[in-house]
Amino acid sequence: MFALSCGGERTIATAGVVAAVGTDPAVRAGPAVRADPAVRAEPAVGAEPAVRAEDLHYELGSVSKTFAGLLVAQLVVAGSVERDTPVRSCLPAPGSGGPEGITLLHLATHTSGLPALPHDPFFYRQGLPRWRTNAYAGYPAERVLRAFGRHRARTPPGSRWRYSNLGMAVLGHALAHRTGTPYPELLARHVLRPLGLDGVRLGPGPPGVDAVGHGTRGRVVPPVDLGGFTAAGAVRATPHDLLTYLEAHLDPERTPLGAALRAVQVDHTAPRPRRAPARALAWFRADTARGPVFFHGGATFGQHAYLGYRPATRTALVAVATRRYTRRHNLIAVAHRVLVEAVG
Repeated sequence: MFALSCGGERTIATAGVVAAVGTDPAVRAGPAVRADPAVRAEPAVGAEPAVRAEDLHYELGSVSKTFAGLLVAQLVVAGSVERDTPVRSCLPAPGSGGPEGITLLHLATHTSGLPALPHDPFFYRQGLPRWRTNAYAGYPAERVLRAFGRHRARTPPGSRWRYSNLGMAVLGHALAHRTGTPYPELLARHVLRPLGLDGVRLGPGPPGVDAVGHGTRGRVVPPVDLGGFTAAGAVRATPHDLLTYLEAHLDPERTPLGAALRAVQVDHTAPRPRRAPARALAWFRADTARGPVFFHGGATFGQHAYLGYRPATRTALVAVATRRYTRRHNLIAVAHRVLVEAVG
């Protein structure tokens, strides 16, 4: 499914059907867009007919990291933290032995030097039996913090880009401990509710409201459980909520988070490696003739998603799929090409 916003006008496309749905909630409640049979919710026994595809909640995987980046920016604006706040000072005792010099900004920009996943044999022992369905489920927050505490840096923080699910998970725990607020509530209070995203959540909903993911062979996979990696990939949202989220980035001054939304577009590209991707705060950046495109892709064990926006043309694109990401099933690359080359 594709969801497009151009100058505030929205269009949803799925299963070969295109529908202009406008921006007014009353318009969105109009005739249903025909859904792809593979994009559906599992109905409960005796339940009403399945929810429209455009109204289902989709698992975003690593796109969730952009929400964590915006949360950091907003907490800085609010004075709750500073970008250069040492991570060690934010964590309870299990994380106090972590590497010195790593800041909240390093975690948010993948320049902390932390590995992609914990260097902890237990992570693989608990994950291997369900590697293709829910590999993170048995790895709790305590283990995440312990893995951070045991890490020994090989390069100075801030000197090298290295994509890290572990780092983003630590960021969520650091913010929660620093503010004394559980991460889901912290995100809701400072990002979701101010932007009118009350439907966005970090866990499964009641029967019938979530899109059902599928593995590479089309088999249904269970809802993703990220264990202690919530900030790295647990967000679930509808395409309309995601367009609202992106439209806030297109016009920050019309939102309560204007300063934070501007901050997440500031360049934070690392000096190394030489081919390090252009980066903003938790977003990738592609420079085009019509202005920079900010984007992020994400995948869980049965779904994948893409979010991107170009401020200069007031264009935003959401793409979601209920099939495990593979080279063959790769909606992320298609959506990015559409936004960079064809839209706006």
